[in-house]
Amino acid sequence: MKRVRIICNPNSGRQIVQRNIPDLAKVLEENNFYVSIHTTRAQLDATHAASEACKNGYDIVIAIGGDGTVNEVVNGIMLNEIKPKLAIYPAGTVNDFATYLKIPRMMKEFAKMITEEKTTKIDVGLGGDRYFLNVAAAGLLTDVAYRVSSEAKTVLGKFAYYLEGLKELPKQVFKPIKIMLKINDIEEEREILFFLVANTPSVGGFKYVAPDADINDGKFDLLIVEKSQFIDVAGIFFMALMGNHIGHPNLQYTQVDAFSVYCEDSIYVDLDGEQGGKLPMDFRVEKGALDLLIP
Repeated sequence: MKRVRIICNPNSGRQIVQRNIPDLAKVLEENNFYVSIHTTRAQLDATHAASEACKNGYDIVIAIGGDGTVNEVVNGIMLNEIKPKLAIYPAGTVNDFATYLKIPRMMKEFAKMITEEKTTKIDVGLGGDRYFLNVAAAGLLTDVAYRVSSEAKTVLGKFAYYLEGLKELPKQVFKPIKIMLKINDIEEEREILFFLVANTPSVGGFKYVAPDADINDGKFDLLIVEKSQFIDVAGIFFMALMGNHIGHPNLQYTQVDAFSVYCEDSIYVDLDGEQGGKLPMDFRVEKGALDLLIP
């Protein structure tokens, strides 16, 4: 009998998802799966629950929540040598990774995906000592996720982030960051507004931020926005909504498997929407590190 640990965040998204979890468990049990449900109560609770599931020999771990919950679950699994299969049910505001993979939101379809156990290998990023699944970023607007209230996210969804970003853009646009960027033993001093690395094309609800990104190519897609005037940054921001920003003269877009960023200022790094430490930081890809259940 296959063993499944469901880890759910009761504060992610709309409450109807939480009410449907018993139905998911029932379907899985009817298909000869043993199901255990863990509801998170505090920060890093999902990490501890996922790590315990690995140690206790669970075959599948299902993360139900937003990008932050998924990030915690991934970190819990990656701490262990023997790793169960991962499944993601998108219950948060943006859910970039699950949206890109077209994970079903109807609970019956999601349960069917679990029982069929079709998987694909996915890359996992490491920033400092913390893993991330979809994105790492620092600089301009990367603190937007922490400024948006849970009430606004519930009512407005991903548009809450866009609105907050528009409010913050004029305040931050003239605050460039001086960094030392190291890629393949080549070091270069840069003055930038922000950088991000992505594992899928979808970042922050924008579907085409990193159009060449692939979840199992062993590469990061690295985007760097250079020091610019307000009009240029605003242009990049709005062009990104349509996926037309690549090629902009103030934006660098490349693929790397590892890089380092050094900075004298106290700059926080965002990993999958959560604060993941400060610069300086080393980044690398762990190719095919997890088996993900997909439709």
